[in-house]
Amino acid sequence: MTRRRHSGWFWAQLAFTLLVCAFLIVPVGMSMLAGVTKNYFIGIQSGVTLEWVVKVWTDYRHTIFLSIKIALACLACTLLIGVPAAYVLARTQNAFTRTIEELLVMPIAVPGLATALALIVTYGTFGGFRRSWLFILVGHVLFTLPFMVRSVLAVLSSIDLRTLEEGARSLGASFSQRFFGIVLPNCRSGIVAGSLMVVTLSLGEFNMTLLLHTPLTQTLPVGLADTYASLRLEVGSAYTLIFFVIIIPLLIALQWASTPRAAQRPPSDDADFDVRSPPQPAQPSHRAAPAHVRS
Repeated sequence: MTRRRHSGWFWAQLAFTLLVCAFLIVPVGMSMLAGVTKNYFIGIQSGVTLEWVVKVWTDYRHTIFLSIKIALACLACTLLIGVPAAYVLARTQNAFTRTIEELLVMPIAVPGLATALALIVTYGTFGGFRRSWLFILVGHVLFTLPFMVRSVLAVLSSIDLRTLEEGARSLGASFSQRFFGIVLPNCRSGIVAGSLMVVTLSLGEFNMTLLLHTPLTQTLPVGLADTYASLRLEVGSAYTLIFFVIIIPLLIALQWASTPRAAQRPPSDDADFDVRSPPQPAQPSHRAAPAHVRS
């Protein structure tokens, strides 16, 4: 077997990619390391401790649980709203739906503080709603919904959805059967990609949440800002460490869910037939005629 030799340009690109990855990852690793260091200004020589992690978990664990609850609720809302909306936009292509599609991107273009201020001006007079975590949830849904719609719409636009549905309808499938049996399986990759973005953006959203939260509805990013404002860098770094411990398994689980599963082949009567050997051409059943017959 001949070994493939890479050119110098390939190794240069690889080195540049590794440098960029190191530039992005090393600061995160240093921050996480500071969270288990007794004194950050002395360095790792001061010793390793879990004191700061325990302190963050004791003082701020309610912010972690609240952020997870809001992220999962935001995911449920965007799935219930975004997937049907993307289906309608994919099925109906006209000027009106294109305008709706562009308007959905407005919460991303507008700064989060402006969106939060608009929500406060509009719904701030409802005291119970203003003090509830549902108020933060509304802002997160507005911010993350375009990511779900865009992800699902991109997948639905790449397939011949109309032909698939017409074929299923000609076989007697109802709308619910077509939607759950044809549409959703074909846009699974878009749903998983959108879910990944929705959960991560909701967990890390700070600008909008800073104005929408109350002392009783403090989320993880706001609590992280509080720990850094306390001028104790080790506490803030320990908070960052806990954040990554939560978010990395979640990202791995979503990536695992996006991996297509091999379909199970139903057993057949000729299961022991070797499909690797191609069928041989049929041989003629008659033999060559003797010479005296041919003559």
